[in-house]
Amino acid sequence: MKKTLVFTQLVLAAVAGAQSTSPVPASALPLATPVAAADTARAEIPVNRIVAIVGAVPILWSDVLQVINQRRAQGLKLPTDSLEQLALARTVVGELVDEEVLLLKAKDEKVEITDDELAPNVDRQVKRIRDGFKSEAELLAALKVEGFGTFEEYRKTLIDQSRRSALQQRLLDKLRTAGKLVTVSVSEADVTKAFDGVKGTLPRRPSTVTFRQVIVAPKASAAARAAARAKAESLLVEINTGGDFEKVAKRESMDPGSRELGGDLGWSRRGVMVPEFERWLFALPPGQISPVIETSFGYHILRVDRVQPAEVRARHILIRAKVDSVDIAAAHAEADTVAAQWRTGAAFDSLAARHHDPAEERSILQPFDRAQLPASYAAAFTGKGAGDIVDPFRIEDVRNGVPKFVVAQIVTSVEGGETTIADLRGTIKEQLSQERSIRRLLDGLRKDVYVDIRL
Repeated sequence: MKKTLVFTQLVLAAVAGAQSTSPVPASALPLATPVAAADTARAEIPVNRIVAIVGAVPILWSDVLQVINQRRAQGLKLPTDSLEQLALARTVVGELVDEEVLLLKAKDEKVEITDDELAPNVDRQVKRIRDGFKSEAELLAALKVEGFGTFEEYRKTLIDQSRRSALQQRLLDKLRTAGKLVTVSVSEADVTKAFDGVKGTLPRRPSTVTFRQVIVAPKASAAARAAARAKAESLLVEINTGGDFEKVAKRESMDPGSRELGGDLGWSRRGVMVPEFERWLFALPPGQISPVIETSFGYHILRVDRVQPAEVRARHILIRAKVDSVDIAAAHAEADTVAAQWRTGAAFDSLAARHHDPAEERSILQPFDRAQLPASYAAAFTGKGAGDIVDPFRIEDVRNGVPKFVVAQIVTSVEGGETTIADLRGTIKEQLSQERSIRRLLDGLRKDVYVDIRL
């Protein structure tokens, strides 16, 4: 976003407290209500000023406008009354002050985020943005409108924004773990008041289901698995004799989520990866290459790049065994057997232990909007209620390029209707508690930091 975008002439006049210095055409007023051309031609407004200082960090009027413009792009309806506009600006200034206070605390706590940690997610953002334009020229033209000279300059801005957000979250996580983020109680009256404040804007409660499932994945033959292992072993030899791990990953890995990133998995904590993979992930020292590791996903070669408390950053190469039509037919027959056994009283846990693909969720016990179900699930669940076991149906495994077969049981089924406080009580209570805990922390931190709000 441009740092010189303006809000409205009226608000600028109110907060600047001075005569303006440069004329601005109506086309440069993305936040303003329409004004007559003649009036605009006579208007002169200041471009920027300091509205607050936190420590030694100034917060500029253009920073406030950037936030407002971003929210406007996300659907914020700007007030037309000058006092409401000023109140909005003051609210944003307060939020930016809080942000800087947290960043200063993060520095004191020696919380750090490296570019390497941020790069994978930013690169994915960059790719999505590039894919949204027909040509590089069209992309550069759009960037110029937003005040960026090059795409690299825009990427740097994304990195900076991501770092600020990540630093704040990591600080809060650290303080919470250390018991320094005090839990604040929330009364039933607080919950009711919060609900009453938003109930007029709430959509109708959707029709929802919860369910549990056994997903049967085709299993490659012994010959196909042997061929995949042999391939992985040959790549390991190539890497151990001087081959570049990242180049080999980009050339050979069958993990679409990390292949283009040279196998980069980002930072991982315990309990996220499958056990066989995780044992090596947290055992290898930085720079060392693992042997070939077999998991339910296939055969992996792993390299740990960096280690910090409770987290490891690593790369991997994945080789999958080829699945053919015979394997797919066998999986379908296995799913039919699971459905028959489930209907005759077999325990879900025992069926899942024997047949379920560990890469998939076993239970979806948070209410799921029927209208948002994938098409295959929606069709299979039509007309089904609590307790029903649906016939096996096919889903596509995009990562592997082969189908899987789902046997599911509806656990609960709730019809749609007006949203009530009972639907949201837990969510509201948790959110209020978190907000108040953070507010208490911020109020305490502000006492130890020089804060000068000039708006």
